[in-house]
Amino acid sequence: MAESGVGPVLARSLEFVLQNRGNANAVFDILEFLQSEKEDEILSAVRTCSRLFGSLLEKGELFVGKLPEEDEPTMAANYSAEDQFKIWMRHRYNSCVCCMMELMAHRSFQVKELAMCTLMRFVSLEGKYPLVKVEWEEKYNFPRELLKGVVECLLPVEEDSSLLISRFQEFLEYDDVRYYVMTSVSDNVTRMMQKSKEAVLPVYQQNVFSLISSLSMPSQDSELSNFMVKQQANHEEWKVTKLTKHRRAFEKLWIGFLKHRLPTSLYKKVLIILHDSILPHMSKPVLMIDFLAAAFEIGGAISLLALNGLFVLIHQHNLEYPDFYKKLYSLLDPSIFHVKYRARFFHLTNLFLSSTHLPMYLVSAFAKRLSRLSLTAPPQALLMVIPFICNLIRRHPACRSLIHRPLGPHGLMDDPFIVEEEDPSKSRALESSLWELQALQKHYHPDVAKEAGLINHPLSDLETDVSELLDISCYELFDREVKKKFKSVPLEFEPVRGLFGKKNDICAEHFELL
Repeated sequence: MAESGVGPVLARSLEFVLQNRGNANAVFDILEFLQSEKEDEILSAVRTCSRLFGSLLEKGELFVGKLPEEDEPTMAANYSAEDQFKIWMRHRYNSCVCCMMELMAHRSFQVKELAMCTLMRFVSLEGKYPLVKVEWEEKYNFPRELLKGVVECLLPVEEDSSLLISRFQEFLEYDDVRYYVMTSVSDNVTRMMQKSKEAVLPVYQQNVFSLISSLSMPSQDSELSNFMVKQQANHEEWKVTKLTKHRRAFEKLWIGFLKHRLPTSLYKKVLIILHDSILPHMSKPVLMIDFLAAAFEIGGAISLLALNGLFVLIHQHNLEYPDFYKKLYSLLDPSIFHVKYRARFFHLTNLFLSSTHLPMYLVSAFAKRLSRLSLTAPPQALLMVIPFICNLIRRHPACRSLIHRPLGPHGLMDDPFIVEEEDPSKSRALESSLWELQALQKHYHPDVAKEAGLINHPLSDLETDVSELLDISCYELFDREVKKKFKSVPLEFEPVRGLFGKKNDICAEHFELL
């Protein structure tokens, strides 16, 4: 009912303003509804403002250039009646924009969404009908200040705006919008972190991540062709048409964001996408080494996730990371078989240990540490770890002494290996043997016992493909066992002897069952 009452009032006010400048004061009636307590009245007022100021921009009825103060004493002497009207209406337009930005913090998502979309419509119209004077004929016009205000409203400090940001993503498909969003967010992060004196702002930083992680970067200059603001002049001098400019803005944005301390949960989210969504689009990916090194030193799951980014920098950009293998070795602990990112960790570890030029002590230490950890590992992990260890020995024949050492240690008590040592060169792995694999030959799971039995025979030169074993789960193992078909099923572990079936049954010595 409220909509039916407000709608005609707003439509009538809109018609009055557009038909006759003498009715310009009716614009106040429209703006007043933007501050209503009723959601439907606000929505109607936003739509009306969109039509009103959209029409005024298209007709050129807003003042163009540096806007004088509304109560300036020399207004009448310096400006014609036409200009005075345009100046007055331009101030009303600015008031409307301020109200729209305030509405982007409204409790209703519908109001937020409509206010944001209206502001983006104004961005498009201001680009087409600039409100600033062009200094030279081929100057590129883009309403950066208006877009900057929208970006600030998308990044509140205390309210999660991920839903509104997801709605904003459609505008990031425009190359010019994406470029100026990157520069605006970069400035905003710098200002906010200085204001907070480098304190962690979990909600704000999550909002920033939600916005910048949705940026879809082009891979070549020819892809930069979708612009919200179409220009008639030559495109060659515009920053937004240069892929190098986009990459620099992208790089500055991420480095500026990641140089500040982040919440732990955000570290994980960044590291998951870093190697394939961030590093490939940076001009100098090696600049991320400080962030990755800091993440690698944190430990736990964050260190595991940092491996991906370090792998890209080491293998593709020839980065030298001191004590890298020492740190990688220290990540091997019992929890490694139970973490969410186990498959990714072992995939990367396999790549890092694939070189045949690694020193013998290092490979021996990794093989021995994995063997020791395998004593308490679940069966689904063992089916991957045992072939992993065998592959290490295949690549480095000098390490075969670990499985062919008759006089070596045969158990935990006489094993010289120092499991607590984090430096592989001091672990004394070369003095030890892989007696743990022999112990696993008595594992309760038959597939594990079978895999561990491989060391009883000479290892083939062909490596086992562990990639298919990385994601195996206990549910898959169980399902595999359930689906097995047996030709004969043993009903007793030990054959029945005698009348009563006992081992030392006296009846069995004197009687025989027929």
